[in-house]
Amino acid sequence: MIDELLPDTVVAVEAYGDDGSGDAPLFPAEQAVMARAVDKRRREFAAVRGCARRAMEKLGVPPQPVLPGERGAPRWPEGLVGSMTHCDGYCAAALVRVGDLASLGIDAEPHAPLPGEVLDAVALPAERRRLADLAERHPGVHWDRLLFSAKESVYKAWFPLTGQWLDFTGADIEIVPDPDTPRTGRFRAELLVPGPLLNGHRLPRFDGHWTTGPDLVATSVTVPHP
Repeated sequence: MIDELLPDTVVAVEAYGDDGSGDAPLFPAEQAVMARAVDKRRREFAAVRGCARRAMEKLGVPPQPVLPGERGAPRWPEGLVGSMTHCDGYCAAALVRVGDLASLGIDAEPHAPLPGEVLDAVALPAERRRLADLAERHPGVHWDRLLFSAKESVYKAWFPLTGQWLDFTGADIEIVPDPDTPRTGRFRAELLVPGPLLNGHRLPRFDGHWTTGPDLVATSVTVPHP
């Protein structure tokens, strides 16, 4: 699902279900990080890193450890930027060379309603009004879960550029379905806090894409160089 949301310069690798990815070998430094993790967490950690190492190989980069850094953000090999995501039954990693994109973020979530208390915490009033309109026009999509995923992708693209936390209410996201295929589309995230500086240019917004399937929603954000 993820690869259809990304430009050709990005390499994305996905894994579905229990295909053995959770048994992917870990580097010693990664094993140390997972030493006290429960089995489910360790398998998710290994599966998504297996995807990341396959993406490295496709880019001609020797497979290397991917250790969590500040706020858990993955620390990528020099010369690469990337993003990872995992949820029940699915994981993916996307990598690109630093010369091709400044940053990127991907996210996947179950295609199911978002708990009401979570929506209240993550959605701005204007976003909730737009979600209600989308739900009336296209009831087959769980727009609240899609909004949550889009905000996750925005944060994953934001953090490597700023090293700072971005609250869910720090961006106002407008989701736009494709007029011909309403289960896919794009979104625009207007930043409500000062955006990152890239080569002296302050970014006012992030742009992204999304798609839905029977069981998953997926979103991506790519940040080009100015």
